[in-house]
Amino acid sequence: MSFLIVLAALCFLMVVAYRGHSVILFAPVAAMGAVLLTDPTLMAPMFTGLFMDKMVGFLKLYFPVFVLGALFGKLIELSGFSRSIVTSTLRVFGASRAMLSIVAVCALLTYGGVSLFVVVFAVYPFAAELFRQGNIPKRLIPGTIALGAFTFTMDALPGTPQIQNIIPTSFFGTDSWAAPLLGVTGAVFILVVGLSYLEWRRRVAFKRGEGYGDPATLVNEPAVFAGTALAHPFVAILPLVLVGVSNKLFSVLIPHGYGSSHAFTPAVIGNAAPVVQEISKVAAIWAVQGALLVGILTVLVFAWRLVKASFAEGSKSAIGGALLASMNTASEYGFGAVIAALPGFVVVADALAAIPNPLVNEAVTVTALAGITGSASGGMSIALAAMADSFIANAQAAGIPMEVLHRVAAMASGGMDTLPHNGAVITLLAVTGLTHRQSYKDVFAITVIKTLAVFVVIATYYAMA
Repeated sequence: MSFLIVLAALCFLMVVAYRGHSVILFAPVAAMGAVLLTDPTLMAPMFTGLFMDKMVGFLKLYFPVFVLGALFGKLIELSGFSRSIVTSTLRVFGASRAMLSIVAVCALLTYGGVSLFVVVFAVYPFAAELFRQGNIPKRLIPGTIALGAFTFTMDALPGTPQIQNIIPTSFFGTDSWAAPLLGVTGAVFILVVGLSYLEWRRRVAFKRGEGYGDPATLVNEPAVFAGTALAHPFVAILPLVLVGVSNKLFSVLIPHGYGSSHAFTPAVIGNAAPVVQEISKVAAIWAVQGALLVGILTVLVFAWRLVKASFAEGSKSAIGGALLASMNTASEYGFGAVIAALPGFVVVADALAAIPNPLVNEAVTVTALAGITGSASGGMSIALAAMADSFIANAQAAGIPMEVLHRVAAMASGGMDTLPHNGAVITLLAVTGLTHRQSYKDVFAITVIKTLAVFVVIATYYAMA
């Protein structure tokens, strides 16, 4: 019964998200409904002590990233930098390769360490302009961004600094470059199959005579650049490059400058307790925030004359979008925490542990828990915290290196995590002004391809062993 309650809560939230209802409203409804059916006396304590605690904790860490990312994307749009890059891209590659161009930009930013959420905000103006000029349906933008940002550069390519590739290191004693050959194999599979799928979707739409879409009915469309002269493409792309470079630079300098922790005493009346920050927990977030500030200032330096007239309204729009996106994702985070605390979740975890093959066991367990919680990092953290010892013992008995466990766990976390209630999916759709009905089919197809890639990697390992 406890398992059915968890499953019902998950299905309910996926259905309401797919039908376009607010996740901010229905994530706590789904979570508390599951608690009510499990133990009614825990509703108030779970809501305040777990759902709200995790929700507010997420906003505390990531809200500035959402705001700065949204503002950066808006300035890229208002300055005409997006149109400059898109025009140059079309001239070099042609309109038929618009999807490849967007996937490449997303991959470059993600592999450079830029947060997935920031990539969505930063790349959308480019994607909208490129798809509009190429007359490709706007509804294909989320699937294209998902392929570039949520898949092979997130957890498959060795060395990626994304959190999904970092979490396994503390459990298996590995580093981010674990199993490079398997990671590259999985990345190539995802890229080739994903691009083939998106190209097939584009050709089908073209044969139907479907274009970008009617501007009168589209939502959250980037403003059309009103200037007369476009910036040079190298100037236009400079802010994006500086965001990636600055993120890497700050990631090194911040821990070096502050050490493992930093404390200060607030200047208030009375004996205030020192405020202590563990730098390892916030260094990556500070680095992204600093990098985005560098990107924003770069746009303003080169294009203040172009953006100043629209800056007030544009910044309001960006911050409004950031508020909606961050609250959606934070609500999802709270939902996942509540579901993971219920007895039904333990039933699921115990059932998954019965799968005999060590690598298949790990892959199915991690991707299933990531799907239930709607979070790649959250699902993997729960799975490895509970089962890493058994994964390691089974792998050692079968002679499987820890590096292979690392790569399979990382890639599996980014498999079925992108179900309709996933925070990144909801953010992506909110930013692009599209609904689950319009665009989730393509996101789900990329999800299936990503999940299949894990088993391709497992098969490749056994073929090479």
